[in-house]
Amino acid sequence: MNRIEKVAINNPARRALQRLYEVPTLLRLAGGPLAPGAKAAELGCGPGYGTRLILDRFGASHVDAVDLDPYMIARARRRLTPARHRVRLAVGDATDLRAAFGAGDGAYDAVFDFAIIHHIPDWRSALTEAARVLKPGGLFVFEEVTAHALARPSYRLLFDHPTEDRFTAEQFLAELPRHGLAVRGSLTRIQGDYLLGAAVRSG
Repeated sequence: MNRIEKVAINNPARRALQRLYEVPTLLRLAGGPLAPGAKAAELGCGPGYGTRLILDRFGASHVDAVDLDPYMIARARRRLTPARHRVRLAVGDATDLRAAFGAGDGAYDAVFDFAIIHHIPDWRSALTEAARVLKPGGLFVFEEVTAHALARPSYRLLFDHPTEDRFTAEQFLAELPRHGLAVRGSLTRIQGDYLLGAAVRSG
């Protein structure tokens, strides 16, 4: 993630979009908040704003949140200080939550992806890991940027993303069942640029 994208995700307009549109949409697609006492993981927490929404809006009791960037983890730690007893943060890889948190199979009731998987060159491995750490019946909540968006001149000019093996919305959705994740609901926005949805881990 380059400097421009770091500025973009820390922008108040981005946070407002996430709070006012994306999270209500994801809650609807997921079928409502998590069950009381639910434990969640977040792939790529950035500055911790999404983590806060997982706690406050989705109702998670605890969140383990990982990010490759120590700068982002430091920002998240400051933002989440009031909730520090309910959050565990680690610098680490979204494809290896065992290394980051010692997360065993079926460790979480929910896993959240707020537009991070498109940054991962081997994006299928992130889906494998999300499925591994989910309990049977656990929820995978995702908001993603597709190949259609990444091909736009503005994205190519401003942001830094993997150039190989990008996924369309259709390809991402088709991949989920291969990892034992059954789509509960999904939708796309802006001619397929953005994909939002939720899937359930099969038993």
